[in-house]
Amino acid sequence: MNAPIIDPLQGDFPEVIEEYLQHGLMKCIAFNRRGTLLAAGCTDGSCVIWDFETRGIAKELRDKDCVAAITSVCWSKYGHRILVSAADKSLTLWDVVSGEKITCITLQQTPLLARLHSGSSTPSLCLACPLSSAPMIVDLNTGNTTLLPVTVADVDNGLAPPSRNKPTDGLPFTPTAACFNKCGDLVYVGNSKGEILIIDPKSIQVHAMVPTPGGAVIKNIVFSRNGQFLLTNSNDRTIRIYENLLPLKDGLMALEDLNKTLDEVAGVERMKVVGSRCLALFREFQDIITKVHWKAPCFSGDGEWVIGGSASKGEHKIYIWDRAGHLVKILEGPKEALIDLAWHPVHPIIVSVSLTGLVYIWAKDHTENWSAFAPDFKELEENEEYVECEDEFDLIPGTEKVNTKS
Repeated sequence: MNAPIIDPLQGDFPEVIEEYLQHGLMKCIAFNRRGTLLAAGCTDGSCVIWDFETRGIAKELRDKDCVAAITSVCWSKYGHRILVSAADKSLTLWDVVSGEKITCITLQQTPLLARLHSGSSTPSLCLACPLSSAPMIVDLNTGNTTLLPVTVADVDNGLAPPSRNKPTDGLPFTPTAACFNKCGDLVYVGNSKGEILIIDPKSIQVHAMVPTPGGAVIKNIVFSRNGQFLLTNSNDRTIRIYENLLPLKDGLMALEDLNKTLDEVAGVERMKVVGSRCLALFREFQDIITKVHWKAPCFSGDGEWVIGGSASKGEHKIYIWDRAGHLVKILEGPKEALIDLAWHPVHPIIVSVSLTGLVYIWAKDHTENWSAFAPDFKELEENEEYVECEDEFDLIPGTEKVNTKS
């Protein structure tokens, strides 16, 4: 953030609000894999699917039993299904084509975020991050839930005891961020101690731990679309980018091999050593001057850009950095708080949700250059009265008449 703002003409990123979408009070958004459809969760419990090419509503998913606000929406790998979490503690899986409800599960806590298994085209597992409980793996077929460890206890098996997974009576529980990796064979959990835990979702075993600088609470944790970079947003007002050192496929197997080579090291120390070979701190982004907290940070579709929304009330600002750490643009929208962000998977387009329930579409400011097609075309700053020549519209101009007579 200390670096000067670089020339914005060098980047292919949004600049202005092109238009906005309006339908009820929308709260959260998500693009499908190709960016042709945009799903938006509303406060009335419905999920609206927009055709992003025509900007029209393609489908509306509504469960008559759910009237609570939607907290998150998530597409399956190929866009055939949508998982919707709501404030009434429900998780609902929808078939997009038919618009039919596949299954609905009620949890004990309100899920703030729910993500389908990223490695399956027809996922039966999802990851839920509740308000007052540890993240959990949910089997959508049976409704069974398995809590994930959120801290590393210094014990022989390296797992946190079950009591650590549940909020202690009388003590506030900090919501914990979590996400699948690209293939879905590992879960990355960011806890309140500023640690990133790398967990096998099947055996629920913690394989590695990466402490973040400062040890501040991790509020968001997101992978880039290609799986090569991991983003964390912490309470110390800093967005950190980590390079993923594990292979994009069979990451769990590589992690198990790392653990086998470190048999002489035990407990937490071994997890730290393994963690250092899984993630490497790449960049840090912050605003030292305004000390702003960040909201809904994410990567661009190609992973070259990083965006974060200002969490200040009454402010709709989006900061754009390149991956080298330079601030390239600050987008300023209306005086409405920003609550969610998404970057189009293919095009340089950002979509943001305001507190008023509107969805704003940010795109590049394209200017028409007619002189590229007609070299003698002259652009005018303002209207001018044109005075025509006397013989301008004659079939045979006067100069040619003189030549023919001679």
